[in-house]
Amino acid sequence: MFDRDLLSILVCPVSKAPLKLINDEQELACIASALAYPIRDGIPVLLADEARTMGAEELDTLRGEG
Repeated sequence: MFDRDLLSILVCPVSKAPLKLINDEQELACIASALAYPIRDGIPVLLADEARTMGAEELDTLRGEG
């Protein structure tokens, strides 16, 4: 389980923008860089090489969630 208190201090290593918990707490998403970072065994893997690029539809959904 991911510690939600970490969200207040974690930022995207690429854009330095805030991260958002998505996909049943399995990823941290950055709208600014369009990257989703995996969470493995409760630990966020904030490496650009490990991140996946999110598609336009997924980004639009995240923006709409507010």
